[in-house]
Formats: sequence, C-alpha cells, structure tokens
Amino acid sequence: MKYIVLLCDGMADLPCDDLAGKTPMGIAKKPNMDKLAKVSEIGMVKTVADNLKPGSDVANLSVLGYDPSIYYSGRSPLEAGSIGIDMKPTDVSFRCNLVTLSDEEDYSQKTMVDYCAGDISTAEAAELIKYIEEKMGNEEFSFYSGVSYRHCLIWDNGTLDIGSLTPPHDITGRKITDYLGVNKNGEKLLEMMKKSYELLKDHPINKKRQERGLRPANSIWLWGEGIRKDLTSFEEKYGLNGAMISAVDLLKGIGKFTGMKVIDVEGATGYIDTNFGGKAKAAVDALRKGNDFVYIHVEAPDECGHRFETENKVKSIELIDELILKPVLDEFEGEEIRVLICPDHPTPLALKTHTNAPVPYLIYDSGKAEKGVDNFCEESAEKTGNYIGAGHMLMERFLKK
Repeated sequence: MKYIVLLCDGMADLPCDDLAGKTPMGIAKKPNMDKLAKVSEIGMVKTVADNLKPGSDVANLSVLGYDPSIYYSGRSPLEAGSIGIDMKPTDVSFRCNLVTLSDEEDYSQKTMVDYCAGDISTAEAAELIKYIEEKMGNEEFSFYSGVSYRHCLIWDNGTLDIGSLTPPHDITGRKITDYLGVNKNGEKLLEMMKKSYELLKDHPINKKRQERGLRPANSIWLWGEGIRKDLTSFEEKYGLNGAMISAVDLLKGIGKFTGMKVIDVEGATGYIDTNFGGKAKAAVDALRKGNDFVYIHVEAPDECGHRFETENKVKSIELIDELILKPVLDEFEGEEIRVLICPDHPTPLALKTHTNAPVPYLIYDSGKAEKGVDNFCEESAEKTGNYIGAGHMLMERFLKK
C-alpha cells in the first residue's frame, strides 16, 4: 500500500460574490479530485483548535497527526531547522519577512503594502539579508536567509515574553501602528525593524527593483517566535517511511524534524508559477524508490488567498488537479493506494488571511469504494455529516481506514 497526501494550503474558502456565490473549490474544474470524490469518504475536519492561531504550522502538524497542544512550540523553529540552523535550547527564533512598507517618515505610521515584497527572488533576498546581518548581526542576534521573502532571526539567550508582533500577511493594506505591541523585552526587535528600513530603502537591490517597476523589500518584519521542540519521528509514530515535498521552509522543517526525506523540487516557488509537474514526479519517484508515504504540500492557493487573487486561486486548484493529482493517479492505476486530499486551513479571499474554521477532506482507498459526492468542496463535505473534531486524528483515520 502506498499513501499519498495532497495538502492544498489555504484551499478552503467562503462563498464569493464574484464566483456566483460559490467557493474556488466549488467552481474549479477539477475532474480528478471529483472522480475520486464519488467513491471516497468525504467530510469536514477541524485542523486548528479555537484556542490556537490558524497558521500553517499548527494546521500541517495537525494534518500529519501531531497534536499541536503537545508538539507545537512556534513556527520559526521549524523553518530554522529547514534552513540548517542548529538551535540551542536557549535560542529563540523568529520568522523574518522581507516586506514593503509605505514611505511615511514615522515608522509606526507606515502601511503594510506587501507582506512578500513583490515575491522577491531568493537571490535578491539573500543579498539583502546578508547586508542586514553585516549591519545588525552580533553575538546576540543572527540573521539567516531562506527562500524568497521568508527568512530567520536567532536571538541567543532570548525570551518569548516580547509582547505581540502580528504576521504581516494578516495586515496587508493596514497601518502597522496597532501591530507593534511589543513590551520592554521586545523593544530591541522593534528597533531592528525600524533600523532595517533605513538600511534597505536605498539599497542597490531595491533601487534596481523599483527601476523595473517592482516593489522594494524595504524593511524586515519579525514574528512567529518560538523555541526548538523535538518531534517524534513519523516512522516511529506510524511505521511508515515518509517523504516531504514542499517549496517552503516551514514544511521542510516539519519534514526534517519528523525524520522524513525532504525533497527539493527545482522551480518550486510556493506560488502559482511553481513547478507542479516537478512535484508530481518527485512524489512518484519517492514512492517507487522505497518510501511508503509522501506528503505533497502546495502553497499556491494560500498565497492567492492572501493576495485576493480570485481567478488565480481557482486556477491554482485546477493546476493541482491536472498537473499533480492526475499524473500520480495515472502512475499507480491498478495498484493499492490511499489518497488524502485536504487544505490545512481556510484562507478566504474576502479576509486575505487564515481562519480556524473546519476544512473539507477526501480519503480515497483503491480497494474500497464508498458513497461520496459529485463535487469535492466545502458545501458537499459539510452535507455528508462526517466530522473529525480533532485534526490530529485525521492521519490515523487515513492510515488505518
């Protein structure tokens, strides 16, 4: 038996006026998902408890079968692990976004124009983070470059008691005034963010970006603090040899800390221009070369939700169906497989951020046809009455069904 998880990040949504009252899942042309849906178990699962923030960190741990109340210690340590940072027990890590802020003189009066600085390239970002490390790094604080706009800060002998810093993708288009709620311990972090603006606004990389009509990466934004916490290996937990395929450091970190083989796919970007076909090929290769389980994470629907790109969110679902799911199903036609398809959390276009509402799931077993639905979407899944109230129980249901 081969086990395949297709995790469509942020795919779930709310009915949209500009989609005739349907969701992107409801209106997308996804013949392969819908073909499976007709003979699969369909239902809803609560991946993020009401007392937790609905981030991809919590939600993906939950889908993988790790109870966040036990295993979660913050988002950034997982990303730090993927980058290759060996965190000490006394280290505190932070996600360090490169963002675009407006140009008001007073930093606190600026607006979050773009949480990803125009989807800055990894090469450009690496040069900017290297510059920030040269100017602000010291024995206490160290900056590390990651992928695109996603980077990491390590605070030696730091503290989690810093007040509050909000994920930048939650405040796009808003003044940052109300989202700089640090306490005395966090003042050092806020001062670094302010200083970064002065360092980056006229950097040659940003000057060239502006000349090309692109948004400058003119500030760092720190958030997602955490400490390292070890995870039980997936193989020890479930007896399966797993592989993780993702473009983003967060999922690569989860894969690394759960003992999975982490597979890099050339051209995987985390957006709608990602190498969908490359992910399918990587999944097939992993399963053919001895892995029992593969987790294919696709970030594109989530990014489209954050950016209020309705058409692209629909298109991303269609591309996942055509370029990932179809080739994988074709490859294993006639063989024993199980497939789990679900989002990790909703990223509603109207809200441009995550929610902790339940999400639809599909569990397909090649050896057992079930009465399913014609169209795999939020509405049809809810109507089945199947409901899993604790997200970390979904994996056990999938594997032992």
